[in-house]
Amino acid sequence: MGQYNLHNRYKAVVIGGSAGSFQGIVKILSSLPANFPLPIIMCLHRLKHVRNGFVEALSIKSIAEVTEPYDKENIKKGKVYLAPANYHMSIELGNYFGLSTERMYNNSRPAIDITLNTAAYVYRDKLIGILLSGANRDGGLGMKSIKDRKGLTIVQEPSECMIDTMPKAALNLTTID
Repeated sequence: MGQYNLHNRYKAVVIGGSAGSFQGIVKILSSLPANFPLPIIMCLHRLKHVRNGFVEALSIKSIAEVTEPYDKENIKKGKVYLAPANYHMSIELGNYFGLSTERMYNNSRPAIDITLNTAAYVYRDKLIGILLSGANRDGGLGMKSIKDRKGLTIVQEPSECMIDTMPKAALNLTTID
């Protein structure tokens, strides 16, 4: 991402992942510069009944603290956010989070497509979308939405994924940058 003038060109980074994505997330979070200017919004499939440990494990590896946002919390520059277990997380106009317990989508809650689609709607061409390893197609439509709104799209190389269904779903729906 060094070739992009991040703080002028982009307003946020959104990352989706599921089975096999933990190592990719750790690699991204541990390689960020200390003064990374953009919010990083992560939607990862996780066990709905396990509330502790995941955020702490990511925080240990990350330059910035990883937090689970509250409903209606403002999105701040340089922060790392993780969708809370068993909540859909959307990005709302006005730059804040919306959390809900609506029905599962793509057999998931949180659903990556919901986070990516709403982020694409709010940030348009000022969004970087990243989709990592995962076992279902959740995130594919969200990446298409980001691309359709001229955001920057990145998927994990399918051959490097533990499970390549998610990146391949995005690659089948749109042209990834």
